[in-house]
Amino acid sequence: MQEWEFRTIIEPFRIKMVEDIPLLTREQREAALERTGYNLFRLLASEVTIDLLTDSGTGAMSANQWAALTLGDESYAGSRSFQRLEAVVHRLTGFRHVLPVHQGRAAERILARTVLKPGALILNNTHFDTTRANIEVAGAEARDLPIPEARVPEAEHPFKGDMDLDALDRVIAEERDRIALIMLTLTNNAAGGQPVSMANIEAVSERARAAGIPFFLDAARFAENAWFIHTREPGYDHWDLTDIARRMFSLADGCTMSAKKDGIVNIGGLLCTNLDEWATLFRNELILGEGFPTYGGLAGRDLEAMAVGLEESLDHGYLQYRSRSIAYFAEHLEELGVPVVRPPGGHAVFIDAGRLLPHIPKDRFPGHALAAAMYLEGGVRGVEIGSLMFPEAKLELLRLAVPRRVYTQAHIDYVIEVAERVAARAERIPGYRLVEEPPFLRHFTATLAPVR
Repeated sequence: MQEWEFRTIIEPFRIKMVEDIPLLTREQREAALERTGYNLFRLLASEVTIDLLTDSGTGAMSANQWAALTLGDESYAGSRSFQRLEAVVHRLTGFRHVLPVHQGRAAERILARTVLKPGALILNNTHFDTTRANIEVAGAEARDLPIPEARVPEAEHPFKGDMDLDALDRVIAEERDRIALIMLTLTNNAAGGQPVSMANIEAVSERARAAGIPFFLDAARFAENAWFIHTREPGYDHWDLTDIARRMFSLADGCTMSAKKDGIVNIGGLLCTNLDEWATLFRNELILGEGFPTYGGLAGRDLEAMAVGLEESLDHGYLQYRSRSIAYFAEHLEELGVPVVRPPGGHAVFIDAGRLLPHIPKDRFPGHALAAAMYLEGGVRGVEIGSLMFPEAKLELLRLAVPRRVYTQAHIDYVIEVAERVAARAERIPGYRLVEEPPFLRHFTATLAPVR
């Protein structure tokens, strides 16, 4: 397919249905923040104007997906809808065992409860929040091995999501007996939504197999990762995106996937593997918590929509539009002097709150402070990825995740204008202190208060 040759980025779809956007006064937003303990997760959707909290399950389904809902076979066991989904996943991944689950963290929970023992070590380029939490609840250790460039937001490395191979070699040499699993998160969300190169996937796979260690992908954003391999990695510019995806999956023993990202559905996920023994363990655990293995906590219509969405996510025109629109977002913020993680990733813009708010120390959560300021200024909801989400975080970021096929360029221009206003008064933005927090995933439900 030919590359888009015009300056103007157009949405490669027509809008057939609309939803009203809430427009609140500043006083109403102030009251909402105070009522929720300054935690943006606790806001009502009706209190948010532009919702960039997450791209998970917030996308718009296509006409073909909505049509597929009418074909849902709601049989408890062995439904046609499962057979269709299974066939699509087999074509894309090659994995023999395909288990649907209600979302990605269910796959992570099943994986952690079945094959991880207390004291085990799991290696990743960077674990995201629910992955890390499920591993730690099982009594295991989640250790991140990002490349050094991943810790430098302004660095222009094309694949900052890569795993540090020298560090991986050292850990395998020194702690092989503890390592239960090696994972790669595609794309690397906690490191700024950065992709992983095919060369790195191949190298990690080679080391894992040589050491006899199972190797899985967190494939929530596999399509976006395939796009960056296609556009940034030498030798792949003539590859079909589906073939790139198949190559990525062929290098692993299995994957977890939140289909709420690149499956472009509102609910659903997958746990897949070629390991027969692990598949049996997964299936037994799935029955306890998700349902029968051919529906996995989902309705048949959800399985149908997921099958269509997985194929649509690898459409060349769609991925070209999505990556370019994220780049547009990042470039315009930079023009205003708002520092962002470079280069732009595939699903979100990550503002470097540590650089924008140098007067706020890590223990006063600069990323969260910026998130609260963006909401207060213009009703824009994002999420902190820093010391509140990960107490040992090296970077203090605000993620503005763009839902798939939901917002237009005008909406993004509005967010850019809100960011411009916030940046103009950056030195007056207060930090925050924790008032109350749960033992795990504290950013979801903690209450905070501003430190004036």
